Amino acid sequence: MVVFTCARCDAVLTGPVERVALPVRAHQAYGHELLPALMEPGTYAVEPEPFGPPWRPWGEVGAEEAAARGVFAPVPGLSFGAPGAVVVAPGDTRGTVLIPDRCDGYCLGLDGRDGPNLACAQCASPVATRIDDCTFWQTVWFVPDAVRRVPDDTAEGCSADADADADADADADAYSDLAPDSAADWAALAREFQGAPPVEACGAWDARWEAAVGSALAHLLVASAGAPVALPDGILTDTFGRALDALLPSGGARRRVGVAGPGLPSSALRDVDIALVPRHPRTGEVWQPSDTAAAVVPLEADVWLHVAFPREQLPVPATGGLPDGVYRDDPLPLRPMRLFAPDRRVFLRTLARLPAVREPWLRAVYDRVRDEPFTRPF
Repeated sequence: MVVFTCARCDAVLTGPVERVALPVRAHQAYGHELLPALMEPGTYAVEPEPFGPPWRPWGEVGAEEAAARGVFAPVPGLSFGAPGAVVVAPGDTRGTVLIPDRCDGYCLGLDGRDGPNLACAQCASPVATRIDDCTFWQTVWFVPDAVRRVPDDTAEGCSADADADADADADADAYSDLAPDSAADWAALAREFQGAPPVEACGAWDARWEAAVGSALAHLLVASAGAPVALPDGILTDTFGRALDALLPSGGARRRVGVAGPGLPSSALRDVDIALVPRHPRTGEVWQPSDTAAAVVPLEADVWLHVAFPREQLPVPATGGLPDGVYRDDPLPLRPMRLFAPDRRVFLRTLARLPAVREPWLRAVYDRVRDEPFTRPF
């Protein structure tokens, strides 16, 4: 566990946190309602791309410079803030105060449009941007140059001189990629993490599913190579089916999609051309099957777990039965009140960062979705 401290005065700015992968929904904008915190308590993640203002429009940046930054299709604008912003849940912050003249928002809270709006309470240095307006996941993004990462047990009473070498070592790897996860962690995935039910109590599709499917859909289009695909019956058809029907041709041989990953039998990959596999929630590593030619499509672990190990409660026991006219009094599985639509912005953001989007057929798909935001399936 680590804490983040002010780079200027060494004041502690967070509680103890451990690093996890940045969720694909980090930059999701969802409706006009208040969303919960993006990060679980006691965790942090790092955004490798530049974050926050200043922004420059695509026409000013140009395709060549954008491609050098890993963006291969036109986007409204690109951030020229510092890369490596650290995101935590608002409840994990300590010792910060709002900067009154930077508290603009769109509707019900702060949207970070003016840059850092939180200052260190001890030295008044701007250190972070809090976002809690409607449509956004609640977050606090620390400016990478304004904070240091130090071990939790040395945070109290540390001084800049005494910990200069430790801070330099910590800063050197604070924003580097994590090492690949071990096989033991994959084996424990289903025990340590829970699947996210696709439907909320009100009958709406869960925002996490809309973001996860939007991101996976971009990878799935690349894996399809422009050919139609065949999905297994059930939740995958409900969530991916309409989008794939709208974005891919209908004729010709279909590439078969299946689910693979830790805890599933190797036979799950039999006769599968494209495998939906989990992205580890701690490291961001994508699970890789062995001895198969199937293309791999990453799916957020909380969504993948529900797809791979569904836990819907049947109204009657699977075996044995109940007396005639008697049913379980458990609540029936929730059913959505509308057809599923993947998150369009997450889809476009993901696809724009895949080099394959430069292929003419896939660029045509990207342009159509970007230019016609309210057409099927979005």
